[in-house]
Amino acid sequence: MTSAGKSPQRAFFLLGLWILVVIFAFAFWYTRSPSALPPQELIGVLRPEPKVLVPFELTDQNEVPFTKERLQGKWSFLFFGYTHCPDVCPATLSVLTKVDSRLEEMNGQGSDMQIIFISVDPERDTPKHLSDYMAYFNKNFTAATGDKTEIDSFTRQYGSGYQKGAQTTDENYLVNHTSAIFLTDPQARLVAAFSQPHNPETIVEQFLKIREYIEY
Repeated sequence: MTSAGKSPQRAFFLLGLWILVVIFAFAFWYTRSPSALPPQELIGVLRPEPKVLVPFELTDQNEVPFTKERLQGKWSFLFFGYTHCPDVCPATLSVLTKVDSRLEEMNGQGSDMQIIFISVDPERDTPKHLSDYMAYFNKNFTAATGDKTEIDSFTRQYGSGYQKGAQTTDENYLVNHTSAIFLTDPQARLVAAFSQPHNPETIVEQFLKIREYIEY
């Protein structure tokens, strides 16, 4: 074949190569594009990668099993504490009550969200006691607990900790625990944590941005 015959083939080859270079360059640019990155205000709140939770079984305030399936299909705000907590727990549940109310006021933005309180003090926090405690804040909130083995396994998944303090009587002791509010997505993946101080308006704003970012 003459050099003249090879020229069109070479031209088509170079054109195809150029198109591949453009495609790879676009793909690289897209993955590095700022729009693909989380908003600046979510850094330190949003996890670098969602964490898939493994199965667990606790019991809620209605004596119904509380399992991983209860986290699926909804965004879940989750807080670890105990009902005899003198300060952090009631303050945090009050914040979450305001978060729930604010989202409902925003054209039902809270319809796909639930709030869950996990007691790390099963010795005192029976289902009946949890039910009475939740009634002070919001009867639609879920409260759950379990035996120590299940609680320990569950808290480790969240990177949360707790420790029973010195006991003066059977009913008089404190429990030190993590104060963060955790967020799981509808796929039962841990995606974010809100540290103190907890501000309802800030949490609502960040939640809406997290939801938009992850669903996008």
